[in-house]
Amino acid sequence: MVFSSLVFLCVFLPVTFILHLIIPSVKVKNALLIVASLVFYAFGEPVYVLCMILSALMNYFCAYGIGSSQKYKKFILIINIILNLGLLVFFKYTGFLAETINVIFGFSIPIPAISLPIGISFFTFQAMSYVIDVYRGSVEAQKNFGKVLLYISFFPQLIAGPIVKYHHINKEIDNRVVTVQETAQGLRRFICGLGKKVIIANTMAQAADVIFSAQSSEINILTAWIGAIAYMLQIYYDFSGYSDMAIGLGKMFGFHFLENFQYPYGASSIKDFWRRWHISLSSWFKEYLYIPLGGNRKGRFRTCINKLIVFLFTGLWHGANWTFVIWGLFHGFFLLLEEYVPYIKKLPGFILHIYTLLVVCIGFVVFRADSIGQGVFFIGQMFSGFNMNQSSVSLAVQQMTPWFVFVLIAGIIGAAPIKALSDKIRNKLTGRDVVVLGKWRIVEISLYILSIILLCWCMIRLSGDAYNPFIYFRF
Repeated sequence: MVFSSLVFLCVFLPVTFILHLIIPSVKVKNALLIVASLVFYAFGEPVYVLCMILSALMNYFCAYGIGSSQKYKKFILIINIILNLGLLVFFKYTGFLAETINVIFGFSIPIPAISLPIGISFFTFQAMSYVIDVYRGSVEAQKNFGKVLLYISFFPQLIAGPIVKYHHINKEIDNRVVTVQETAQGLRRFICGLGKKVIIANTMAQAADVIFSAQSSEINILTAWIGAIAYMLQIYYDFSGYSDMAIGLGKMFGFHFLENFQYPYGASSIKDFWRRWHISLSSWFKEYLYIPLGGNRKGRFRTCINKLIVFLFTGLWHGANWTFVIWGLFHGFFLLLEEYVPYIKKLPGFILHIYTLLVVCIGFVVFRADSIGQGVFFIGQMFSGFNMNQSSVSLAVQQMTPWFVFVLIAGIIGAAPIKALSDKIRNKLTGRDVVVLGKWRIVEISLYILSIILLCWCMIRLSGDAYNPFIYFRF
């Protein structure tokens, strides 16, 4: 089940929310959310829900063992990491490894057809962070398996994040309050994310899919840039939209998740971009891989190696394809370039912003491509594809419908930090001018009304349009 489906919007969410609202006991609320989360996951993955439960059970016992035994806690942690990564490698990378070995050594190892459990990268990393934090003494091992299962399986962040650390929500599992104001804010945040996904991401996806699947003779500088920009907006609005929906849903049920995106296309460097893009994953790799490798404490050369290792695994985490690996190392290269070539930082802000967008856009072309060859060809056409034959021009014109152009402009404007600016203005006004604040509240009420209209619009589009791609299948 996905958030952008009528089953979720019209049946699952209303029933679950109403039951959670009327049940007085937190223990029963938690039991309800566990059952609801398992049903949510089993709706599309009826077999692999057992895999998720077994993963939660394994991590529960490992964390409990670490908390109970000082003597063997390091051994238990190593076993836990091996089991978690082994589970991830088996389902996600077995075919990729077999194919790579065949290419390198000329073997004929059969490529196993193993379907990928949705969200396995997210819930595996989330479970690992819990066990590692117990090992470090940051949190105490939870004795109640139900609470661990709820933490790992909670449906808002189950299949596409954000990656939530246990210490961020452990108190809310036991004691949380759902207020009318926070419910309204959460609902509005959810609708905003749904609009990002259904209206902007899906529209951009149609153009990107058509162009990236076109014949090479149809790709020139026009079609290549349309496809690249469309995918750049698609992945941002798809991913940040899902995070908005997850954060909004969490707030509706009394949980507070940290922000996962902070207007990354407003970044002025690649380093700044990664402070704003998929923040929960960046912080996970920093805390559980980069720092344990030594961080920047062992000299410049070792620091470079550590950062490249982090970006290698960041790319590999996204999917079992060399395109993801190249994408990760590509970002790692520019991160190091910015750090050790001081002249870059001295460039004007406007130039730095254009440079960052260009690097990110080129990187996403490789990320989206089916192969490295296709990615290289696409990038080449973006800068040298001046062949204006009939088929390529026709393909470009076909994508530039009035609706696409409208959504494209809206997407570009929406990616700018406009909301962040409005939040700053509102915070400055607080307690200063009653009249202005009153007008601001009228604006907020209007936003709630617009949110309801947006929800209806999204539901109408979902009921009449079968094109609703789920980008996280690649993760």
